[in-house]
Amino acid sequence: MKHYYHFSLISLVLFSCGKSKEQKLEISNNFSFEVVDSLDLKILGNPMLIDVSPNMESFAFYDFASREFVFTDQSGDIFSRFSKKEDTPDAYGFLIEFPGFLNDNQVALAGMKGIFIYDLEGNMIKRLAHPEAMGGAGFMSFTGKGIETVTINGKQFLLSKSVRTRNTFPGEQKFYDSFQALELIDIENGNFTEIVPFEKGSQFLDGNGYFESDYAPAFEATKEKLYIALGGEQRLNIYDLSSEGAKLDTIVLISIPGFGKLPITPRSEFAEGSITIKGDTPAIRNIHIVDEKILIHYYGGIPEDKMKELEVLWNSGDEEGSERLYNQVENEVNQGVLILDQNTFEVIGNLAFPDKVRRIGFASGGGFLWMEKAPNEEEEEDFLRIYKVKLVSN
Repeated sequence: MKHYYHFSLISLVLFSCGKSKEQKLEISNNFSFEVVDSLDLKILGNPMLIDVSPNMESFAFYDFASREFVFTDQSGDIFSRFSKKEDTPDAYGFLIEFPGFLNDNQVALAGMKGIFIYDLEGNMIKRLAHPEAMGGAGFMSFTGKGIETVTINGKQFLLSKSVRTRNTFPGEQKFYDSFQALELIDIENGNFTEIVPFEKGSQFLDGNGYFESDYAPAFEATKEKLYIALGGEQRLNIYDLSSEGAKLDTIVLISIPGFGKLPITPRSEFAEGSITIKGDTPAIRNIHIVDEKILIHYYGGIPEDKMKELEVLWNSGDEEGSERLYNQVENEVNQGVLILDQNTFEVIGNLAFPDKVRRIGFASGGGFLWMEKAPNEEEEEDFLRIYKVKLVSN
């Protein structure tokens, strides 16, 4: 196993095979985002882009207002939409993970009732039962983040967030010792293999308690390799994938400028059966592989003192003042996209999101990024614009 340590954007320390060397780096940001095209989804509601088909001819959205999945062509014209709100045999229940394209004509998603594969008309193709009964689950929604597909030895597998309780909870040591972040799912035979523990040296093994959002996985898989980070830990783990599971190959420790520290929470504050998700703490939110570059979408987090100030203001009944302060501190959060070379793991860039683009995430496909236009604050719009973006070297 290899260890790579990337400190800030100044120095790089490599540890491999018992030898180490340090070299000074001047990270010049010779990259930029270039908008090359766009599409408009004309819909009244609250849609979010969730994935792009492998051939880039179809786009999947989720409309929170109607709880429908919406599919469009490259022009933004809707050709299909479906919902599974009713209590029917093909309903997934509470949504745990957004869909990902399995191929150009099918999507897979995770719900409380299992893993479901549908065609784009909403017909259920297959249902895979969860490996153990579920008591509850949390869900954080980010543009372009959902269930992933990977091909291993010519066979398709799914990668999904693990929802096993393992008969424990975050207030117990057993939880951290037995934790596994993902399920590697054999679509053909329905087998689930849990992978990605808290590896040796992980901050989540330090004896403190952590909420689900603190270690929520951000991951991408390609060419039988898994690239994964766990929430607020500035650490990229790379695994070799096989049909039997995952083997840790490389650890890359990174230091992201302006990335805060996770709050310390005593384990005594956790209760069995409860799930807490915090959207204000620092986290690596998603990972994309584009043109042999690893793109790490990060959110630096709102400082604890600011959150306490917001809580006091909210509890005083000043909702408008609280909202204004929240918008102010949210705009001050350091968030962007860290760029690593896929072969050397060298940090080669750090980009802010383009102006007038939602910073909640983006999808990727075909060598492009797909970003949502930020909403017009002054008037309601009856469309969602998606920018087709290229990462270019200046």
